[in-house]
Amino acid sequence: MRPGLEMLDLCRTMRDNSPVVRDPASGVYQVFRYDDAVSVLHDPETFSSDFGSVYPDQVQLMEGHIGTLDPPRHHQLRRLVSQAFTPRSVARLKDRIEQLAGDLLDRAPDPGRLELVDDFAYPLPLTVITELLGVPERDRPQFKDWADALYAGGAFDPNNESAVNASKSFHDYLLDLAVRRRAKPEPGLLSDLVTAEVDGVRLTDREIAGFATVLLLAGHVTVTLWLGNAILCLAENPGAEELVRRRPEVIPTALEEVLRYRSPVGIVPRVTKKATELRGVAMEPGQIVVCSVLSANHDERQFERPDEFDPERSPNPHLAFSKGIHFCFGAPLARLEAQAALGVLLRRFDRIRLDPDRPMRPHPDPTMNGPKKLPLLVG
Repeated sequence: MRPGLEMLDLCRTMRDNSPVVRDPASGVYQVFRYDDAVSVLHDPETFSSDFGSVYPDQVQLMEGHIGTLDPPRHHQLRRLVSQAFTPRSVARLKDRIEQLAGDLLDRAPDPGRLELVDDFAYPLPLTVITELLGVPERDRPQFKDWADALYAGGAFDPNNESAVNASKSFHDYLLDLAVRRRAKPEPGLLSDLVTAEVDGVRLTDREIAGFATVLLLAGHVTVTLWLGNAILCLAENPGAEELVRRRPEVIPTALEEVLRYRSPVGIVPRVTKKATELRGVAMEPGQIVVCSVLSANHDERQFERPDEFDPERSPNPHLAFSKGIHFCFGAPLARLEAQAALGVLLRRFDRIRLDPDRPMRPHPDPTMNGPKKLPLLVG
């Protein structure tokens, strides 16, 4: 599932000839160049992350969603969450993530085969985040059922009734759990969020539930796709696999290159707060603007040899985690999970190959890039 040459050629054509364009069918403005995408993502005064006006029925579920807030509330909420979700608390999870990864591989049904997504890349981040939040073990199977329902058709669709119901189930459960943790704290991130305070201000229960919901949903699907894409990149580039096996310290930079070369999330949307223009293209207030991460991350104006996979590429200022004030809050956790998981896979198996008899199935949503099923031969 190498990024298709036709798609890369189309993105290059758009970058050269129509770097900012309005889709006449949807009315959405598309941004293709790296520099333009960065300028959009760094300008929350013009390009808002608050989609409440676009999806008014989802406003309650967006409360506490850092990714849909603008300053000044965004900055205040981020400072509050930062008190509980610290780099030190994330770093402490490394041994546990490696243990969970090993346990999942031990439970794989066939010692010579591995369905990477179902057996490993999907349950691992889901388990890590539910443990981090402090979700009781007895309730975790229900979380998997909700997640399965939520992403059955691809990415979250606010117009899909079953997806919305699953999202509400997540949110309502976590809201109830936040209320219980406020009354009776127990170990876990939810209890830490309850007690977080900045300048006498604390998070509301709905804000805690919203943040936890986003961390759970966005965090686990991104890591799942990232791990699948990493295996695909190594399979397509045997020299890169040999390098990371011989020099495991290269794994972090190789994984960053996976994010650039085959970004799990294909687009980053914004909505205009006021009339503006970009490269001479006028936009009215309330217009959706979509930055193409795939195109930006393959922009030859920013990256040398952009269509080549270089596991030692440095620097690598890709946009897979966005930019600006909305740079992905969960990036440290996602990086730790991906690095630990890939390290465990490479140590456990001397051979990891795509199964020629069971083809890979791509993710069904065109905005999500990665495998839905990835059968492997291992040994």
